[in-house]
Amino acid sequence: MSSTDKKLEVRCPSCGTMHTYSTDNPYRPFCSKGCKAIDLGAWASESYRVEAKPTTEDLLDPDPAP
Repeated sequence: MSSTDKKLEVRCPSCGTMHTYSTDNPYRPFCSKGCKAIDLGAWASESYRVEAKPTTEDLLDPDPAP
């Protein structure tokens, strides 16, 4: 078996199972359509977040009351 015949095995970010990473898999890097949908749902429900400290500009009221 040559080095070009080796298949890259990766862990599905959703379920954790090992599977062959291939351009033939339309759901890559996920192992299946279901795992891709689970990940999309987590993004849609804002389960994934990047925390950031608020800046002074974020704290200012854009429309102060008179």
